[in-house]
This record gives sequence, structure tokens and C-alpha cells, in this order.
Amino acid sequence: MQHHVIVSFGKDIEFEYKFAGGAPADEARQWFDHEFTVLECDVATPTGKILAVDRILSVAKFAGEARFREQRTWAEQFAKNTAAILGRDLIRVDVEHYSIGY
Repeated sequence: MQHHVIVSFGKDIEFEYKFAGGAPADEARQWFDHEFTVLECDVATPTGKILAVDRILSVAKFAGEARFREQRTWAEQFAKNTAAILGRDLIRVDVEHYSIGY
């Protein structure tokens, strides 16, 4: 399956990743768990449960635009792991509006 992941930090600030295949979903979840902890992400949820979408958005937000621009290998891992967890061929991670679209 071809994947296309777009990470947007606002108008004219987008990073695009296109690739085939991806990581196993369980490895992707572990990668996001690790990054969530390392980046000291904080998500307020009414239920106290942090969903996969919250982890993806929080990691992107706390990593910041500079990391996507300067650390290409890390950014590609982010995209591949996002696709693995969500299982979609087109994913838009909108950090500015804290939303994910398909």
C-alpha cells in the first residue's frame, strides 16, 4: 500500500512523506509511547485515557516544526509509524488545529 502523510504546522508550513509499506502496528505504538515520554507530552483528556490520535498529535506538537525540518530520519519514522497505527493511505496531521484528517 502506498502511504502519503502530510504534517502541517499552519499555512505554508507542511512536510510531506510518501512511501510504500510501513512498520507493524505494535512497533509503531511502542515508538509513539517512547517519543511521548521523551518529549514530556501532556494531554488533558476528560476520561484520562490517551488515544492513539492524541499521541500522534502531541508528539508532532511537542517535537515542533524544527524537528520535522532538521531531523529527516526522525520525521520519516513519525510518518511511517502514523500510517501503521491509523492504517490509511492518506493522512493529514494538522498540528495547528490539533486534528487528523483522512
